[in-house]
Amino acid sequence: MARPILLELAQRYFVSDLPGATIPASRLRNILNDLQQKRSLTTLAMYYLYQQELIALHQFAQGAITYDKFCEAATLEQAKRALAVEAERMAKHSAMLVRAAEQKARETALFARQAAARRERESNPKYIARLKNKALRECYNIDQYVEVECLAQLMDILRRIESGNRRTDDDILWLTTHGQDYYSQPLREAIHKREAEFYLSEYKRTGNPWHAVNASSHYRKCKLPKKAHDLLSAIPEEQLRAPKLRSAIATTHGGVMRDMGRLDEALKHGEQANMLTPKDFRPCTLLGAVNFELGHYDVGRDWYEKATARGAKESSIDYDLRGIILRANQSKREAIMEFLLHEDPDRYHWVNSISNG
Repeated sequence: MARPILLELAQRYFVSDLPGATIPASRLRNILNDLQQKRSLTTLAMYYLYQQELIALHQFAQGAITYDKFCEAATLEQAKRALAVEAERMAKHSAMLVRAAEQKARETALFARQAAARRERESNPKYIARLKNKALRECYNIDQYVEVECLAQLMDILRRIESGNRRTDDDILWLTTHGQDYYSQPLREAIHKREAEFYLSEYKRTGNPWHAVNASSHYRKCKLPKKAHDLLSAIPEEQLRAPKLRSAIATTHGGVMRDMGRLDEALKHGEQANMLTPKDFRPCTLLGAVNFELGHYDVGRDWYEKATARGAKESSIDYDLRGIILRANQSKREAIMEFLLHEDPDRYHWVNSISNG
């Protein structure tokens, strides 16, 4: 049956507001069909109308009232149902608003408690100290977990370095043993920068060029070779009398030139230092490193051998070579490793760990 016809019959009996009135084969729809066909309703059907409070329809089905009277009474019943539906809708809406208000009140109270707890926490000296400590560690790229037994020692070192103070020998001992996991590159550079600043101030105060040498060495280690170059270049010539001092300055300046990529100048400084102190291994290690970086592997090997003969430690030379290999591009790295392993595979066995890495 088409829906317009279904709706028309429901409207005729004033029950179009009830869902079952327009659903085919529903109980109410079957009753309406029977009424329309003037068939008598069963006792169960009559009871259903009474149970659903369709009193006017119940009376009309009994024949107790005319259709006109039924229309008057059914219209009132339908209006009453509409009022009841609207009242129920408004009650549900009001209940929803109450629940929403209660939920908002709970959330507001929760946020207030959280804000109060946060203010109390943030005003706590211990909390403030922890935040400052965390920020200070982050400045030195120490973002891993710090063991409880190491925290006090580490923070003491960081605070002193941050405030411009120098490290102590005990600091370096601790950082290279128990605290080695926290000895980050930024911390190393900061320590060397403080040392460089100290020796620079000592040089300005005393005029002793050895302090300039020490300051320059530390400037190199904190990646400030330009400062070292400017400092060494400004040392008055009249202060450079002793061969040992002149050699130390030339060696350090050669290292600075190496850092700045000016390898030919680094060679000249190294050769000058070697002539001034022919028994010192330091110029030899400089010349060995520079020649390896220039690709003169045979010459570099010979200089490193001279350095060893003059007292340089093999471990120090290996450390130097490892750094050269790691900084080299891929083709040059492979060439250096091949050269060293061909020279002495036992002596340079550590090269394999780089190759396999």
